[in-house]
Amino acid sequence: MSLAAEAFVSQMADDQILLSDHASSLSVQAYLRMCGLPVQVVCRYNAEYMSPSGKIPFIHVGNQVVSELGPIVQFTKAKGHSLSDSLDDVQRAEMKAYMELVYNMLLTSEVTLFVQWCDDATAAEVRLPPSSDISRPRYSSPYSWPLGNILAYQKQWEVRRKMNAIGWGGKTLEQVYEDVNQCCQALSQRLGTQPYFFNK
Repeated sequence: MSLAAEAFVSQMADDQILLSDHASSLSVQAYLRMCGLPVQVVCRYNAEYMSPSGKIPFIHVGNQVVSELGPIVQFTKAKGHSLSDSLDDVQRAEMKAYMELVYNMLLTSEVTLFVQWCDDATAAEVRLPPSSDISRPRYSSPYSWPLGNILAYQKQWEVRRKMNAIGWGGKTLEQVYEDVNQCCQALSQRLGTQPYFFNK
């Protein structure tokens, strides 16, 4: 089955989507476009609940639904669309490791979720509303009261539980920034003076 003209990316509506979800959606859109596949973005308020993993974005191709970047990359590769065909096994493994580092550290997990749902003190210091005062209303916006409040607090509780499980629950924003700096340093060292990580 060809993916051409059949795949579309589902994400939350623009007035609801948060930074981490938007970054994930953009990464999937960029990957599909780099593979030369047409991309149609469909915004749905309940996209998170339509996804098989509960995470967005997801693609819908025929009767198949695949969510998150890694599985989407594997799915498109199985359908004959890949960006890594010209790489040897070592380069592929290295590329996958760096992609996971960026995706897990910067896009979806630790940093953006921490800032969106866990960092109330720092946001208050810079005279902005606490992050939860931004995230909860955006997340709950499509739902009526009290469902919206319940779902937003449930999401915040899930994220904070995840942060505690991975050891980030007690981190300060400065410690988070240091982890981001280390991630960027690793990427910078790998890139060196080359314009691309691997051959163009």
